[in-house]
Amino acid sequence: QVQVAESGGGSVRAGGSMRLSCTASGSMFDPDVMAWYRQAPGKQRELVATIPSLGSIVYADSVKGRFTISRDNAKNTVYLQMNSVKPEDTAVNLCNAVVRFKHYWGQGTQVTVSS
Repeated sequence: QVQVAESGGGSVRAGGSMRLSCTASGSMFDPDVMAWYRQAPGKQRELVATIPSLGSIVYADSVKGRFTISRDNAKNTVYLQMNSVKPEDTAVNLCNAVVRFKHYWGQGTQVTVSS
């Protein structure tokens, strides 16, 4: 039904910036919530940021003040602006879209931060 696709990953130096994009397609309904998660090797998946259609944006403490999540409802797209990146930001970043109480996931995009 719903397809989720991320883009914008790659390698960046510590202190640099990256912008991730994610688009949800194939649904007659706009996502109620869109979010970014990440998973580093050997670590549990964690929420990075979430942005509902209505309500408050939530950030993980580790990225607060450095990352900004936003969405373009006309395009069903969510963005993650990553500034002042750190080596510990290295992870597979996964996009999640909630449509009619169901969760849909992208394949993930790798972000690698070198010191």
